[in-house]
Amino acid sequence: MLSTFGGLETVRRGMTAQQQALYVTGHNVANANTPGYSRQRINFVQTPAYPYASQNRPIIPGQIGTGVEGGTVQRMREEFLDVQYRGENMKYGYWNMRSDSLKKMEEIMNEPSEEGLAKTLDRFWQSLQDLAVNPSNSGARSVVRQRGIAVAETFHYLSTSLKSVQNDLKNEMDITIQAVNSLADQLNSLNKQIGETEVHGYLPNDLYDERNRLLDELSQYVNIRVTAVSSGGNALKIAEGRFTVELVDKTSGTTIGTLVDGRNGTVQKFDVQYKDNVKKEGPAVSFSLGNQTFSTFMNLKENGKLGALLYSYGYSEDGGTTVNGLYPEMLNNLNEMAKAFAEKFNEVHESGWSVAEINSKTKLASNPFFTFDVNDPAGTLDLAQNIKDSLDYIAASKTGQLGDGSNAIALAEVKNTTMSIAGSTTTIQNFYESVIGQMAVNAQEAKRLADNSDTLRQSVDERRMSVSSVSLDEEMTNMVKFQHAYNASARMITVIDQMLDKIINNMGIVGR
Repeated sequence: MLSTFGGLETVRRGMTAQQQALYVTGHNVANANTPGYSRQRINFVQTPAYPYASQNRPIIPGQIGTGVEGGTVQRMREEFLDVQYRGENMKYGYWNMRSDSLKKMEEIMNEPSEEGLAKTLDRFWQSLQDLAVNPSNSGARSVVRQRGIAVAETFHYLSTSLKSVQNDLKNEMDITIQAVNSLADQLNSLNKQIGETEVHGYLPNDLYDERNRLLDELSQYVNIRVTAVSSGGNALKIAEGRFTVELVDKTSGTTIGTLVDGRNGTVQKFDVQYKDNVKKEGPAVSFSLGNQTFSTFMNLKENGKLGALLYSYGYSEDGGTTVNGLYPEMLNNLNEMAKAFAEKFNEVHESGWSVAEINSKTKLASNPFFTFDVNDPAGTLDLAQNIKDSLDYIAASKTGQLGDGSNAIALAEVKNTTMSIAGSTTTIQNFYESVIGQMAVNAQEAKRLADNSDTLRQSVDERRMSVSSVSLDEEMTNMVKFQHAYNASARMITVIDQMLDKIINNMGIVGR
């Protein structure tokens, strides 16, 4: 039969369990504003009833409960929402970085505006038309020269500014790689701590939270896939185990490599290499994970912030001969435009007569208006030295007469001349308008998708927080509930004490 003091053990267990629950409640309240913290709860478990099923069990009407105990302290977390959040966070990292890169490009190109290349070219064409009206006027020639210098300086400014931002993107890519490696090291360290704790039958909830926080941060840089590996030993069934973190493509279907190996407790370093290409749009890029080098663009296409940095900075799929991407393509367009513009303008200019040629009655073998380096036309475009030195070398005449301005008209008409630019047959103005228009469309689309992905990310995070975040109102309710249960157990001890007092001190004294 049950001991006379069995009831005391039952209510003692009740007091202990409610006390533990109050401690867990206090931990939740203390961490209500801690980033990444997941609220915890104690899982109450009934202790085995009396009597146990056996051959020598006492004959009593039925089993009697023996109380409660705190089984485990478990955090409230929904794994599916974590996976969904990281997927949206990866998309947000990509589109937000791409939108930021395009925004910087728009600020540099500065179109439409009074200071942009389009307006500078318009002023240049206008100065040539003014020269055609009065070709012998030195003031008109001076304006043409100054407008030509402005065109060259604008091309140079755009090229230099784009390259500067491109170099900033390279630095940010290096920093992102360092951040990925640092997070991988921290995750590996947490894996070891979690494994050492779980084997003893504990749930390291706070370590779980920190690991999830790091995974959330990592997911914005690259697309990851997380799989659990059991810690072994006496680990509980609900223990999360050590995590293996793999780098995957945007579809999560192809594994690029393993960042953190939860089974072996190792980390593979992520690295980037740069290779100069034959053009000046920027070097080619290749990545390695451990000893494995992989194709950059197809693996990291739309793959987190790192994928956007790669696409913005430039990538190569042919070993570095050509480079594609936002900034390389814009630089290439500028170079092609500057080259076609300068070559056509020089062709028309050299077909005319300058004042110096008319006075000497000798046609120069070469009298270009612009000079440039074929490897970097936009970055090196400049006026020819003889035109810088003397206004008399501007060829405004077609016939070789001082009063003739027909060649100045022909120079102004270069604006509307059809030519081959970057594989397209178009005019200078139409080509530049198409480049600016495409940039604007890309920027608008990137901004829209960045906003959409941020909205989806926040929506998933709100659902996730509804499961795991601390509600002070709910914790206060729990505190009152556990306190009342604790007080009730304490009251039971008083009742049982009174019963024992009656048995011990008052039985057997009748008739005295």
